[in-house]
Amino acid sequence: MIVDLAVYEKEPDAVRLTEEALHGALFGEHPTVFAHVAEAQADSGFRLGGFALWFLSFSTWEGVNGIHLEDLYVRPEVRGSGKGKALLRTLAALAVEQGWKRVEWQVLKWNTPAIDFYRSLGACPMEEWHTFRLDGGALKAFGGGS
Repeated sequence: MIVDLAVYEKEPDAVRLTEEALHGALFGEHPTVFAHVAEAQADSGFRLGGFALWFLSFSTWEGVNGIHLEDLYVRPEVRGSGKGKALLRTLAALAVEQGWKRVEWQVLKWNTPAIDFYRSLGACPMEEWHTFRLDGGALKAFGGGS
């Protein structure tokens, strides 16, 4: 489904993640990411219908953790069934239960179906913030020096 998400986001060749690396990140001695999955009815029983992959963030202003939702994906044939909403509700409930103050994520500006869905849940865009990224050659150039 991660490859399916990359295709949907018009980045089909961007996935370098291996099953082994994902397994280690999720189930290793010190997990760095967490996931929730949604099952969907299939001819042969059940199969994965979607997933939410997330990690902890921390707010210096609030003084507590939050959830950063890295990826939310629901298979096209399952969309509209409530699986995405259920996954997000699970994360929101976890944040409330733990006393964490937020669940945040990013969405591509062209992805209006997702934006409309998120707004319908009461989520709002952080219009005054821009996402910055340091990666590839710029990361090596900046981080490789002493």
